[in-house]
This record gives sequence, C-alpha cells and structure tokens, in this order.
Amino acid sequence: MATFEKREKEKKRQQKQEEKKRRKEERKANAPGGGLENMMAYVDENGRITDTPPDPAKRKPIDISEIELGVPRRSAEDEAPAERVGKIDFFDTSKGFGFIKEDGTQERFFVHVSGLMDDVIEGNKVSFELERGPKGMNAVRVKKV
Repeated sequence: MATFEKREKEKKRQQKQEEKKRRKEERKANAPGGGLENMMAYVDENGRITDTPPDPAKRKPIDISEIELGVPRRSAEDEAPAERVGKIDFFDTSKGFGFIKEDGTQERFFVHVSGLMDDVIEGNKVSFELERGPKGMNAVRVKKV
C-alpha cells in the first residue's frame, strides 16, 4: 500500500510541474512586451526618444576634450563687478547690522558692523563688495561715497 501512495504522490508532483511549465510557456507566448526588440529605445540626433535605431551616416564625431564634468569654468564676462554702489536702506547701530539696497538692481544685501570701513547711517550712499555668507550674500568693505 505504501508504494501505491508513493507512486500516486510522484504522479501528482510531475503533473503539477508539467502544468507549471505549460502556464509559463503560455505567459511567454502571450506577453505584451513581445521580446527584447520591442523594448529597445533609441535617442535621435535631436535628443528625442524613438523606436528606430540611429542612422550611422548622421553620426557626428565628438571631441572628448570639450566635455566638461562638474561646474563649468568662469570667464571674465561671467564675473560680476567687484565694487558695487548702493544706499543704506536700514541700519541699527545698537545691534550692529543693516541692509544696503543696490542702485540699479534694487537688491538688498545684509551688512554687519564688522564689514564697515566708515561709520554709516540710513540714507548714506556707499560702495561695497559682496561675499557669500551662511544665509546669502553679505556686503563687506563698505565705504561712504
């Protein structure tokens, strides 16, 4: 009796394996992707994604030395003028800080008493330079004009 049960269990196990194999092949045949060829995508010469491979005749040679990784180098035109002119918009002498409104752009920059070269009050016309501070650009080397 024990051998009959073993044979029956073995037959059921083989039937399950065959059923599993049949379902796998069926899924493969009915897959929506249709294989690797339908999944390929290419980028054309204009940077758009397309399903047709690029034409080798339109290939352009690239000079490797022109490729820059990271932050691009600054040129002389990119540099802002070092000395700027503005007007003291607000200054609290008791706390030792204030703001300068730049002429032309109307941007406001923080100024601390440690960045002053001359004593200033609100309304004074000043020249200054900018440095990056922890919370933005700060006016430094502030002089009366």
